Amino acid sequence: MSATIGPAVPHRPTKLELLELLAAIGTAQWRDFAAAAARYGLTSTQARVLAQLEGPVPMRGLAALLVCDASNVTGIVDRLEARELVRRQPSPVDRRVKHVIATDEGRDVIRRVREEMQTTHGALDTLDEEEGATLHALLERLRPAMEKDAGAGDRLPGAPRPTA
Repeated sequence: MSATIGPAVPHRPTKLELLELLAAIGTAQWRDFAAAAARYGLTSTQARVLAQLEGPVPMRGLAALLVCDASNVTGIVDRLEARELVRRQPSPVDRRVKHVIATDEGRDVIRRVREEMQTTHGALDTLDEEEGATLHALLERLRPAMEKDAGAGDRLPGAPRPTA
């Protein structure tokens, strides 16, 4: 009796399996981000702040993105400002509001941190062009639903701000 070999039936993962996989990948990417940031003398939180600063961001906005109290953000920004990686600027609309802006050096440091995320880059290198495009499309489809409850604009560390 011979076994019939046909096309493989793809595994249909449960939502829990997908959730666990996303969490494992997110954790590994976070560790990679933190290790790359440490090479520049940054904590993972300081690097996350820099990663959020594609333009001026109010201090309260940073607190929301970091899911912490505004008083914690003050200390983080103080340390980044002392290294001349960010600067504070009054809002043009409401001078009581302070915006945080990355300096040229701050933008350069976070660019280098992202470039040095070897584990993440290595993992992405295992995908061919079509797989990368498919993964991108799927993640872009998930992002709005995930951000809806997590807080608008909240991104994973190291992830560039959406351009749309």
